[in-house]
Amino acid sequence: MSTTMTKQQLVATIIARLEADLTLFTAAALHAHRAATHEECQPDNKYDTTALEASYIAQGQANRAQEIRQGLEAYRSLELQQFDGDTPLRLGALVTLEDEIGGERRLFIGPQAGGMKLADPAGEIVVITPASPLGRQLLGLTVGDELQLGENGKRSIYTIVSVV
Repeated sequence: MSTTMTKQQLVATIIARLEADLTLFTAAALHAHRAATHEECQPDNKYDTTALEASYIAQGQANRAQEIRQGLEAYRSLELQQFDGDTPLRLGALVTLEDEIGGERRLFIGPQAGGMKLADPAGEIVVITPASPLGRQLLGLTVGDELQLGENGKRSIYTIVSVV
């Protein structure tokens, strides 16, 4: 029988994914920078923007790498706390929501990497941040509280059924 990930394992998985992303974006930024400064990329005429475009790509990749570095630091310094049914939701909560027909959604309120999806034997976990609309809506709620979420053009009522 498979068991669910602990929050420590969840954070370790997020850190590993961010480290892999950082390696990828750092390499991409270096490659794009080399392309932007390569002698063959120098403009032939005033309408040739190849070098300029490559420099924009390099800057975008470098910016993304910096965001990932900040996310890594945030997760490495995150102090995980245990929650019970009466503890208001905040950063570090692993929340299970249930809709009106019994469908469940599992969310981890993390400092960064919103939208990251993690496979877990007990069901997919989606990382959300307190800055997201759903994150803002969840902060301060407790087990048993309800919230409305709009999906695919319709609104559904979800109940917070557990938090760890």
